[in-house]
Amino acid sequence: MNTRIERCVIYCRVSTEKDTQEKSLIRQEEELIELATELNLENMGTFKDKHSGFEIDREGLLSLLDFIRDEKVDAVLIQDETRLGRGNARMAVLHLLAKTGTAIYSKNDSGRIALNEMDTMLLEILAIVEEYQRKLHNAKIKRGMKRAVREGYRPEHNLKNRGNSEGRERIEVPISEIVSLREKGLTYEEITGVLKGLGHDISKATVHRRYKEYEMEQEG
Repeated sequence: MNTRIERCVIYCRVSTEKDTQEKSLIRQEEELIELATELNLENMGTFKDKHSGFEIDREGLLSLLDFIRDEKVDAVLIQDETRLGRGNARMAVLHLLAKTGTAIYSKNDSGRIALNEMDTMLLEILAIVEEYQRKLHNAKIKRGMKRAVREGYRPEHNLKNRGNSEGRERIEVPISEIVSLREKGLTYEEITGVLKGLGHDISKATVHRRYKEYEMEQEG
């Protein structure tokens, strides 16, 4: 079975906007294009930044992460691991790439970057914490739904478009649903959990805002 990585993107970064740094960006891209050829990878695009590595808000980096999310990309090519970032920003990027299963190759390593023991341990901890956050989020949704049902709420009466061939059934949630759950004593967080459990992507802030708008309309 062929497990060779086939598609990659290139990421280049310098720390300042100085004109002298432009040559470094050009050199990085040239070297990484060569590396892609050596590794027999198809380069899908190059992303560049002139920004401090300690910051995560970099246009090139954000565009790269969006591209990886939307396209099938197997690897990111960089000159060295500091190009991804420094300090906490570096670990955040490493974690995001690990979540998408994207390999990281560097010119300095002539292949996959070599993470030290501390980096590996931190990434494992981040993965564990994220998994427990997901479980906690699901538990909150389940708790909110159980409480709503105990108070007499019947979610099955509100499902529409049953048997939707396009995938998961979704519903439009009118303000009446939010009001009904609120009157049953549920918190905004619990209401949000119930609505999410029914397939409606809505934030707690939106639930709160719509309920307050309803109250104002009633007072008016």
